[in-house]
Amino acid sequence: MPTDTRLTVVFLHSLGSSRHDWDAVIDRLSHGVVTVAIDLPGFGDRAGEGYGDVQVVLDDLSRRLTDLDLARWILVGHSMGGKFATLIAARARDGTAGLSGLLGVVLVAGSPPSPEPMDENRRADMLTWFDDPTGIEDRGRQFIDANTAAGLPQAAFDQALADFTRTSPDAWRGWLAEGSREDWSDQVAVLPFPALIIAGAEDGDLGEAAQRRVNAPHYSAADVVVVPNAAHLIPQEQPDRLAGLVLGFVAKVGSVALPPRFVGLMASDRVSDRTRRAMLDRHFGPAQAEGGVLNPTQRAVLSAMIARILPDAGDPGDLTRRLDVGLASGPGDGWRFADLPSDAEAWRRGLDEIAAMAPEFATLVPDLQDDILRAISQGAWAEPGRLSADAMRLWFEDVVSEAARLWMSLPATWAQIGYDGFATGGEGRFQGYDQTAADHTEPWRLPMEGVG
Repeated sequence: MPTDTRLTVVFLHSLGSSRHDWDAVIDRLSHGVVTVAIDLPGFGDRAGEGYGDVQVVLDDLSRRLTDLDLARWILVGHSMGGKFATLIAARARDGTAGLSGLLGVVLVAGSPPSPEPMDENRRADMLTWFDDPTGIEDRGRQFIDANTAAGLPQAAFDQALADFTRTSPDAWRGWLAEGSREDWSDQVAVLPFPALIIAGAEDGDLGEAAQRRVNAPHYSAADVVVVPNAAHLIPQEQPDRLAGLVLGFVAKVGSVALPPRFVGLMASDRVSDRTRRAMLDRHFGPAQAEGGVLNPTQRAVLSAMIARILPDAGDPGDLTRRLDVGLASGPGDGWRFADLPSDAEAWRRGLDEIAAMAPEFATLVPDLQDDILRAISQGAWAEPGRLSADAMRLWFEDVVSEAARLWMSLPATWAQIGYDGFATGGEGRFQGYDQTAADHTEPWRLPMEGVG
């Protein structure tokens, strides 16, 4: 595992381009991130490899990303590269070891995992563009002009034209005739990673409406941003704006990154793909679309309670949302006090009771919040209404138990406390521990003080 803890941004290019698709954006990114731009088979320096179908390119890309040994990274895909970005994210979601540190995806006018929307007459015309070698440069100029809002700066234009003309004709035709039409939407389903989906205001087939229809539904948390004065070649048309959006996304997802050493253990052969997938599901939490049962006032009270119950547990709002979604899903922890109504009803009544008796509870100083919670825990709630004083005590006990159980189930907590019990068996084998005596440990284990 590399010692550089900076987040890595991996870039995938569009059809008829190369890793140089991203030169202007990479030039504008700060030194706070590591950047990697990859030539896909059939393009750039790999044009001689010809066409590889989606499965071949996906396998090739997975190997290259695994070899990079990334601990915390995001994937940025432009147009054709967007389809591969989403499919790699699906592999990461499914527990592929070398992809464990993926934190999110940025799609720039991205092609979807389903067949790409495209006018069929235009597709048929473009399929002939490499038939006459003497006309390829003119076709390249036509391609660039048709996909920009106001042309490109000369240097960017020259690079785009050079990349277009050295594209493998087989790769060009293969993507248009086959790759862009392949449907992987069922395999992708809904991914737990956050996504930033960017569309050019003047793009055609892959503009904002298409992005919301064919890409956004595949991510549990997706923000869609429209870049003005841009069509399809956004990286070359608006590199300043795009670099700013990427850096903003990096700051957002970087705050929830697991420590590199923890990711390294999670990616090792001591962990099965199934365990890895379950851990990632827990880490990223419920989808934005999953609703809860609590209203905003109830959630504010609960968040303030969690901040007092677990003062060092990170974002209380995140735990509140997870608990709320859990209440809505029904099963809960499998039991409840006989003297309380259903979990959802008991939590609503308990929170309403606090909100009614202490309307400013969420903004009270911690000592006053503690006084109220202590009174509830001791069965001394002064003026019971929606729940009796004893029921309030039982409900509060349930809140403490559920909040602690949820917090302890999260991989971020495991990293914080140095728990490595998840790494005791890879695919089809039990590995366990060799050293169990006090003060004896094994090299693969996390330090007892945790990793940050």
